[in-house]
Amino acid sequence: MRLPVVVGVDGSEGSLHALDWAAAEAARSGLPLRIVHASLWERYEGLHPALDAERPTEEILAERLVADARERARGLGPGLTVTADVQPEDPVAALVGESHEAAMVVVGSRGHGRIAGMLVGSVSLALANRSHCPIVVVPARMSGTPPRSGRVVVGISDAATPTPAVVFALDQAAARHGELVAVRVWRCPAHEAMSHPLLAGSPTASHHRQAEEHLEDVLTRLDRNGSCGVVIHRSVVRGPTHQKLIEAAAGADLLVVGTGRRHGRHGHHLGPVNHAMLHYASCPVAVVPDTYGT
Repeated sequence: MRLPVVVGVDGSEGSLHALDWAAAEAARSGLPLRIVHASLWERYEGLHPALDAERPTEEILAERLVADARERARGLGPGLTVTADVQPEDPVAALVGESHEAAMVVVGSRGHGRIAGMLVGSVSLALANRSHCPIVVVPARMSGTPPRSGRVVVGISDAATPTPAVVFALDQAAARHGELVAVRVWRCPAHEAMSHPLLAGSPTASHHRQAEEHLEDVLTRLDRNGSCGVVIHRSVVRGPTHQKLIEAAAGADLLVVGTGRRHGRHGHHLGPVNHAMLHYASCPVAVVPDTYGT
């Protein structure tokens, strides 16, 4: 069974950007697209004049919203299989439920919310913590159509083997017939003597060399036979992880990061690096659970 690309829509400009991105992704990957609008509309009942005495006004408006979204998606991807659903449920709960049977869940960085100045909405952050499949957050400040460069950037963690995020990033680069940029960021502990990073025998040179070796080992395990067909670029840099990943992702199609292990029913633990990616990256960010595919 082909799992769909699921996109959450709420009628906001941000969700339209997410819809456009998801439709392009589904068309490129040959997957169906599933459009979901979730809202507890009963809390709004009585705020607007009723259009149908049998049903809440918000339910009728929600059905119109997804119908418009379905037509928009079909126009973007002729031949694309598109389904749409309205769910009278909390948006986070609905999309977390969808994530059990989805190739990925796509949302805008923020939709309709009470705090206009927030860069990333509460729905996006909650999904990144609780989703069972990769979630892609599409920033509102990018154009609706994703870049055509085919460039996917992934951060390489301390894990000895390729994480689900790295595997997902390689698959995304292959689907785009593009390239993968694997970024290994390292830092030298403050208590160690600072010297030129390329000076043999210095602490910084040792950390740089270890980072290079670790990156090469992970990538070798990722594609042992060298048969994936994707050009893989290595980047070993020193500095704050969030800053270096944001710099590397400038102009990319997608930035991919992982999560920590799940913490029981409460989901994953998103650290400050992932929060920074979701807030400040200029391209779509995929957050891949470390349990994905296991």
